Amino acid sequence: MLFGAGDPMDLLDPDRLVTVGIWAGGILGGLFLLIMFVKSFLKIGRPNELLIFSGRKHRAADGSEVGWRYIAGGRSIRWPIIERVDRMDLTTMPIDIRIRAAYAKGNIPINVDAVANAKITLEEPCVHHAIERFLGKTQDEIQKVAKETLEGTLRGVIAQLTPEEINHDRQKLSEVMRQEVADDLGRLGLQVDTFKIQHVTDDAKYLDSISRVRIAEVLRDAEIAESDAHREADEAIAGAQMRGKVASEQSGALIAEKENELAQKRAELESVARSEEERTVAAAREARAMMEQQLQRVRRELERLRLEAEEVIPAQRNAEAAILRAAGDAAIRAETGRAQGDALAALYGAWKIAGPRANEVFLLQQVDAILADVASVVDNLSIGRVNLIDDGNGESLARYIGAFPQVVAEILDRIKDTVGIDVAAILANEYETHQDAPAALPAPAIGTANEPAKPAAKLGRAAATTPPTTQSGKEGDR
Repeated sequence: MLFGAGDPMDLLDPDRLVTVGIWAGGILGGLFLLIMFVKSFLKIGRPNELLIFSGRKHRAADGSEVGWRYIAGGRSIRWPIIERVDRMDLTTMPIDIRIRAAYAKGNIPINVDAVANAKITLEEPCVHHAIERFLGKTQDEIQKVAKETLEGTLRGVIAQLTPEEINHDRQKLSEVMRQEVADDLGRLGLQVDTFKIQHVTDDAKYLDSISRVRIAEVLRDAEIAESDAHREADEAIAGAQMRGKVASEQSGALIAEKENELAQKRAELESVARSEEERTVAAAREARAMMEQQLQRVRRELERLRLEAEEVIPAQRNAEAAILRAAGDAAIRAETGRAQGDALAALYGAWKIAGPRANEVFLLQQVDAILADVASVVDNLSIGRVNLIDDGNGESLARYIGAFPQVVAEILDRIKDTVGIDVAAILANEYETHQDAPAALPAPAIGTANEPAKPAAKLGRAAATTPPTTQSGKEGDR
């Protein structure tokens, strides 16, 4: 085995190394020989080059058997020993053609200078004709054959045309030339890309004579045309003037007629405009009256809405509020009545329990309110300016100041005379009777229809009579 997985020391065996070297040298030598073979026998043709491999039989496109094959712009392997490779140039060959004393139609000798571009064709089977005839020939030799062929064909074409046709219609000469030379060059394996006539001359001055005759004819025709033009211009001017006068007269009459029609149309339009204006004014007045009526209706509606918003709706709301308020007051009065009934019932029960001294107990409970009301009477007295005259012993001021407690005492006496309750006596005996007094009576709640229930402590304020307020702005009121 050449390469194995044995002992690594076997790789350093001389016999094995020699074997490996022989194999490597063989492979490298084979690759070198393959490269040399390909380099020696691979033939590559340029795009403008035709490669001809001759030596073996091949069948052409038309079915005939030939002893070569060709490649245009490609590559192929040459069979060693039995095949040979030749190259043919496919580039264009410019050919200058100079024909001297070539007889045109009518036996008139002319000189023609032309230029053509020819090359070897690649069309089947013409390319085989080119290989048979020009293989091994130089470009100059091929160009010489093409030139002689073109010159002979051009002489035959010139003989079919007149000098005027050759000189004036050179495109026609070129087309006829390409058609005539296509068959001749095709049999040689060539083709003409372009053919152009450069110059056409003659030694007998035939073309010059034709030019002079033509120039004279042109001058004559120009003079005749100019004379005819002047005459026609004069006739045209005269006719135009006459037609202008007639047209002027006709236009004047037409203008007058059109002016009359215009005046009639203007009158009709003015009449129509006035009638339309009157109808428009009447329609505007009618529309204005209708709009005023609509405006009045809108104003009435707005006034109705304003009255409804300012008076009717507030009145309805006030009526609804009064109804609701009356219902609320009735509910309050009903609840107040029930509360007062309950309070009076409770007061009556307590009063019955207190016995003979219930009046005094009740008065003691209300004494703070009674005294506050009495004091408020004194506070509400409004006394103006007072002038005191004193003998010098200070009694006038003392008597004046002592008048205020006397007012309180007078009020208490009035309460005693009116109600029959001696508040002063009760207050004097308050301490003595405090130990023997029964439990305090509950204060009944007293209220009105529009006010919440109040404690009975305010009863004394209602029962007390307020003496008349004494006001004086004069000296000596007291």
